Formats: sequence, structure tokens, C-alpha cells
Amino acid sequence: MVEAGHAGLVGGVIGAVTAYIRDKGLGPGDSLPSELALSKELHVSRTVIREAFRSLAAMRLLDLHVGKRARVAQLDHGAMALMIEHGVETEQISVHQIYDVRRTIEVRTASLAALRRSDAEARSILENAQAMQTQFHSPERVMEHDLAFHLAIAKASKNPIFSMIIGAFQGVSQQTWPIGWRSRSSDEERRAMNALHVAIAEAILAGDPQAASHLMAKHFDESVKALLAAGLG
Repeated sequence: MVEAGHAGLVGGVIGAVTAYIRDKGLGPGDSLPSELALSKELHVSRTVIREAFRSLAAMRLLDLHVGKRARVAQLDHGAMALMIEHGVETEQISVHQIYDVRRTIEVRTASLAALRRSDAEARSILENAQAMQTQFHSPERVMEHDLAFHLAIAKASKNPIFSMIIGAFQGVSQQTWPIGWRSRSSDEERRAMNALHVAIAEAILAGDPQAASHLMAKHFDESVKALLAAGLG
């Protein structure tokens, strides 16, 4: 390794490991060489290799298990979620900005889901929307189905990047959702919100991308209005 200093060595190993994954065409679940083998190949200590592996695991690029070789991880939204939540907590990102991005993305995912969803995915989306209605008197359960509804639509879009982004927003959504629910002035408004989810699901089931995207845009416009009424911008 040509970089000087411990941090530079770790950074160099991180780059070497990601290059190895790319060059060897490794996929999720595939094993990397042992710490000892990499230590000899890269001419650094096993401590440096171990720290690089831990950093890559923290970024959700590797899976580490005691007594087993490091493996290429399945993509998930964990690292992105931490970044977004940190941004909100340190006031570098506002909730309004998050909902602006979500609106842009989820109008698109609704449209794509209407075109690409499987029958099973369409049923799952609709079941979550209907559960929001039937479990109306348990806001916690309504929230669970609401979050699952949006993630199911992202997955049905068949674009894994959308699924990662929507998944990464769910931690913040869990914090803001109760505020938006309470800020609606009546049960009638809350039931209307739930009914709108059912309408989105039915448009996706019907394979109508224009209706699905239009209804999703309406949903986010109303959600932002409710959050602003609660003083959360």
C-alpha cells in the first residue's frame, strides 16, 4: 500500500476490497479472501484489514460473522437511513425537504408499480391500504401498514434504488407520521387519508399509471399540508 498513516492504510484497503469485488464479479453472499490472505497480498497488518472490513460492514457493503469469511452484502437502506436521520437531527435536512424528495420519487414509483407489479405485489399493496381502514382506531397499526404500503409500491416499481431510498426515509417517517395524524382536524380527514391510499392501490391494481401517480401526488400534497399545520416544516 502506498498511502502513509493508519487511516490512509485503512482507506487504501477499503478501495482495494471494493475493486476486488468489482473485478471478480462477486455478488451478494460471495466470500472474500481471508484476512490473512489479504494482509499478505496488500502488505498491511491484519488489524488494518479488520478495520477496513468493519468500515465496509458499517456501510452495509459486507456481512461479517465471527469465525466466517467476510461476504458481499445484499444491498439495503441502512447506511442511507443513518445519513438522512443524522441530517434531520443536526438540522442539515428539513422534514419538508424530505417530503419534497419523497413526493418526486413516489409519484414515479406509483406509476411504475401500476405498469410492472405482479399480482401478488398488487394484492399486498391493496391489503396494506385496506388494513389502514379496518384498523383505524389503532394509529400505531395504521402507521405500520402505511409504511409497508409505500415500501411495497417502491419494490413493485422493480427499481431497487427506489426501494433503498424509500426504505431509508422510513425512520424519519416513523417520527413524523404521528404528528401528521394528530394534526388532521377530525376522524373524517383521517379516514379520507386512508381512503386515498386505497384509491392509489386500486389504480395500481388496475394498471393505471396516470391515476396512480396523480393520486400519489395528491396524497403527498395533503400530507405536507398537515405537517405544516403542525408547525413541522
